[in-house]
Amino acid sequence: MSNRHLLSLGELSSEELVELLELGRHIKLYPRQYRETCKGQSLAMIFQKPSLRTRVSFEVGIYQLGGQGQFLGPEDLQLHRGEAIADTGRVLSRYVDGIMARVFRHSDLEGLAEHSEIPVINGLSDYLHPCQVLADLLTVMEKKETLRGLSLAYIGDGNNMSHSLMLGCSLAGISSTIAHPPGYAPKLEVVEKARALGAETGATVTITEDPSAAVSGVDLVYTDVWTSMGQEDEHIERLARFQNYRVTPELMARAAPDALFMHCLPAHRGEEVSAAVIDGPQSVVFDQSENRLHAQKAVMVRKMASRR
Repeated sequence: MSNRHLLSLGELSSEELVELLELGRHIKLYPRQYRETCKGQSLAMIFQKPSLRTRVSFEVGIYQLGGQGQFLGPEDLQLHRGEAIADTGRVLSRYVDGIMARVFRHSDLEGLAEHSEIPVINGLSDYLHPCQVLADLLTVMEKKETLRGLSLAYIGDGNNMSHSLMLGCSLAGISSTIAHPPGYAPKLEVVEKARALGAETGATVTITEDPSAAVSGVDLVYTDVWTSMGQEDEHIERLARFQNYRVTPELMARAAPDALFMHCLPAHRGEEVSAAVIDGPQSVVFDQSENRLHAQKAVMVRKMASRR
């Protein structure tokens, strides 16, 4: 692949994205063929913030590829004592074969990548969540048997999920609409980047404050929690501002009859989504979770195996 790291889906070409998804599907179908692909390799897993899905999927994934994961929580690093993120990248480059980092600030990822001689994979930042969207697109590919020409509506905060969904959908040829409450729009530079990518694949990007219009006739309905980790002091205010952005059975009924409901999890039933939707027949949220494992194995194969 053209870039050593994976910080953003916007770094990929449309062809590279599809190749990654096809590799993830092949790894899922034939896992035994990849049992030694990363044999003897180590992945440093930096966690500034905790996660069930990210930790388990990466740790199990590198193990299933023949390597090992090294968990590094906040107390395992020296960042809280003032060590430069650049020095962390330089040191880890001498020990391991790849770094996955789940961080609060995207700038920390950029610093790691700039000063690392090994691949750096974005496990989540305040700006982007590319590995989740790879799993999402793999799920859509399995369920719909195609990507190009589909449409997605994202309902909620214009956050890291909305950013990566716009980029990934545009690369895949999926038109996306982001419906957000006033004051919670996605970053303009990401919208512009996604529109530029979509110009090459036929995908459009629409930003609106009307959730009903956003979901009209779409193939995919997506939402995320209203309050992300690190925003706890905003929770009460967000509950009030996001009340009209809950995905209910009535809202889902405005989408296509065979529309899929998607959520990156964890979910708060009764807040961003009704239990009847997330636990209903249109929901594919646990398929998305499973596909984190397979999509991320594809990333590690492409980014790390070539270094052997």
